[in-house]
Amino acid sequence: MYFDRSNLSDTELLSFYRALLYPRLIEEKMLLLLRQGKISKWFSGIGQEAIAVGATLALEPDEWIMPLHRNLGVFTTRNMPLSKLFMQWQGSENGYSKGRERSFHFGSRPYHICGMISHLGPQLSIADGIALAHQLKKEHKAALAFSGEGGTSEGEFHEALNVAAVWGLPVIFLVENNGYGLSTPVSEQYHCNSLVDKAVGYGMEGVQVDGNNLLEVYQTIRTARAYAVKEQKPVLVEAMTFRMRGHEEASGVKYVPPELFEQWSKKDPVMQFETFMQEIHLLNTESIESIRQELKHRIEEEVAKGQETTPLVVNTDNELADIYAPAPPVVSPSGTATEKRFIDAITEGLQQSMEQYPELVLMGQDIAAYGGAFKITDGFLSRFGKERVRNTPICESAIVGTALGLAIGGFKSMVEMQFADFVSCGFNQIVNNLAKIHYRWGQTADVVIRMPTGGGVGAGPFHSQSNEAWFTHVPGLKVVYPSTPEDAKGLLTAALADPNPVMYFEHKALYRSISGPVPEAYYTVEIGKARLVQSGDDISIITYGSGVHWAMEYAAAHPEISIAILDLRTLLPLDYTAISEVVALTGKVLVLHEDTLIGGFGGEISAWIAEHCFHLLDAPVIRCASLDTPVPFASPLEKNFLSKSRLDKCIQQLTRW
Repeated sequence: MYFDRSNLSDTELLSFYRALLYPRLIEEKMLLLLRQGKISKWFSGIGQEAIAVGATLALEPDEWIMPLHRNLGVFTTRNMPLSKLFMQWQGSENGYSKGRERSFHFGSRPYHICGMISHLGPQLSIADGIALAHQLKKEHKAALAFSGEGGTSEGEFHEALNVAAVWGLPVIFLVENNGYGLSTPVSEQYHCNSLVDKAVGYGMEGVQVDGNNLLEVYQTIRTARAYAVKEQKPVLVEAMTFRMRGHEEASGVKYVPPELFEQWSKKDPVMQFETFMQEIHLLNTESIESIRQELKHRIEEEVAKGQETTPLVVNTDNELADIYAPAPPVVSPSGTATEKRFIDAITEGLQQSMEQYPELVLMGQDIAAYGGAFKITDGFLSRFGKERVRNTPICESAIVGTALGLAIGGFKSMVEMQFADFVSCGFNQIVNNLAKIHYRWGQTADVVIRMPTGGGVGAGPFHSQSNEAWFTHVPGLKVVYPSTPEDAKGLLTAALADPNPVMYFEHKALYRSISGPVPEAYYTVEIGKARLVQSGDDISIITYGSGVHWAMEYAAAHPEISIAILDLRTLLPLDYTAISEVVALTGKVLVLHEDTLIGGFGGEISAWIAEHCFHLLDAPVIRCASLDTPVPFASPLEKNFLSKSRLDKCIQQLTRW
């Protein structure tokens, strides 16, 4: 094996050797502790260390890396203390994630490492966002994301590479091709000759390297980094290697032909580099043994220190408190108010937030010159420029991942789903990355996703869904749903000010049909605070969005019934105090929403009232929801579908109790 030591001193080569050997010896120790039951699980990278170590050495210390679960060498080469890593692997409160994550599913801002999620592919588009942040700051830096060869089959791989290429982002996509997924061989994973062949399809440079050659990996990534930074373009690197142990220790290796182990054991990266170092007379048998013993002693000391950690003490209040990052204080309305349509209030809130936060970036399909499908961002391109108002390819998942990367890079972002229905294509990034990252390792996800939602406009099953309940089940998200122009502006500005991920639902049927007074100056409406629309004595309607207007119309048309109406405004977190107060007003409660009945958010409200306000009730809680069918296209069918058509029946039923 040829090793290119160009421009590397003897001191650097010896340092490289230590960096390569250290994770190998740690792994050997961890496998022993695994058998002793002192750690619960281990994903071995034995045989692949040269890739993680070489790539990390090639980057600047403050350049972000998105590793996976077989990249111990990234963490050790970034000099993360083994004692604390060991606490992490034990699930200790003193680890990097307070016991909330296992193995390498964590990140650390001081070390510029972004923790993975088990879905693998989403790491790639986070690198896009971090690289975009570097680009917007005019920083000469790159981001690097790892993938296995199995991860290249995921849609996120295509989306992330396509975005990086189209936007010209300094990202290095590093694929560790070790021949197998868990047990699936590459012959069943892809059909091209090599994964690097895919680079040309995205219009980017690609190179294949010997992943077991430390210096080849180092020199290649170093060159790729220089190219990516200078040319502002991505690079795909395929590192050929082999996994000498199972996917994880419980998996075994029976599915691997024995001759492959014999073949690849001769290419062991540590052994090969030791041989090279001996050939150039920088190491000999005695010095190798001395370094090994030194590192083993260091490992024993660090593990002993890691075992001194105190037992984890469960504190439920702390668990709940870490779901969200602290939100900024509310900015009260001031000055004059003018009559505005619902859609214009959204535009104004977005525009004023762009002025308030120079680090705010807007992303979405057709939002730039075209102004968006509903023209909400019309004129924004000329006012704020193409760096901050960005058309995206049709790839919802990668853009949400990019938004998270921007947050890691210190930016805010707004992602517009052209229709709320299309969010399903970005669901994984939202519920597994955005929602969980602050709880997992304290990283904020400063992202707002605008969701044009709802029916009543004859748009059919794929442009009319009310899918807010998909997200109210996910801890870590905030879900807001305004019904008035004033709240539309104030809740949007509050969402954009909030460092937490916010799903902002805006009903399409309200865009141009509803008007109201809106303060002209910048202000925010508190997220998590409901609004009592009107008081009443006979029944209480708890609702949100279009349901507020249906309830108000019904109340106006039926003055003989005294109806209290509560506009939730925020679905997550819920204003339980306001709910209990409106229940107490009448003792009879109707929960109204446009979503379908089964699994709709009304079920959660009804259950909470039954559990906590039973003593206040004079009748069962009744839910009024849309039919449990897809949203039909034809107007008569859609009217029959919507819960509004059953509102009178439900109210009459409730008043009879």
